[in-house]
Amino acid sequence: MSDNFLDKAYSARDAASTRELYDKWSASYEAEVGENGYATPERCAKALAKYTDDPTQPILDFGCGTGLSGLALKLGGFTTIDGMDLSADMLAQANDKGVYRTLHHVEADAPLIHAPGDYAAIAAIGVIGAGAAPISVFDTLMKGLAKGGLMVFSFNDHALQDKANEARVSEWIDCGAACLLFREHGPHLPGINLKSNVYVIEKN
Repeated sequence: MSDNFLDKAYSARDAASTRELYDKWSASYEAEVGENGYATPERCAKALAKYTDDPTQPILDFGCGTGLSGLALKLGGFTTIDGMDLSADMLAQANDKGVYRTLHHVEADAPLIHAPGDYAAIAAIGVIGAGAAPISVFDTLMKGLAKGGLMVFSFNDHALQDKANEARVSEWIDCGAACLLFREHGPHLPGINLKSNVYVIEKN
């Protein structure tokens, strides 16, 4: 097994370099994370399902990659899933899975192309952290939810080492703008002994 891409994935870089890395990784991404037991998508889907009354309501899978997160959501009972990602090559693989209603190629720091309320929930599974999206994306996604909307997301152990990430989540909760419904530390990539926190929060 080559772990070259996993080695590179958690290094800080700019948006253009991140897109280039994930485009190059697209062909072997699923094999590599699969060999390491990638568990976070299923954990996120199950956590979100606990707090969802109507799984037919639209969900945005932000940073959907090759569609492993969308597939987990679909297997978790969700039926209307849209995806967004900055890697066109990964989106091509996501399209092949047939689980998405729509897929959109987005630029880093671009505004979300929907109005608050378009989605009952937003998923950002393995999206925020070292070598991926900055914590400012969390604010953007939360602002894209209407009152009562849910967000499911994860921070792996690398992301948790940066205290600013959980601190930003706490800011939303402590000021009453959101409430924490679920938080659990568990397997992320067991093959490299990496874990993650999974969260579900509700916008107030």
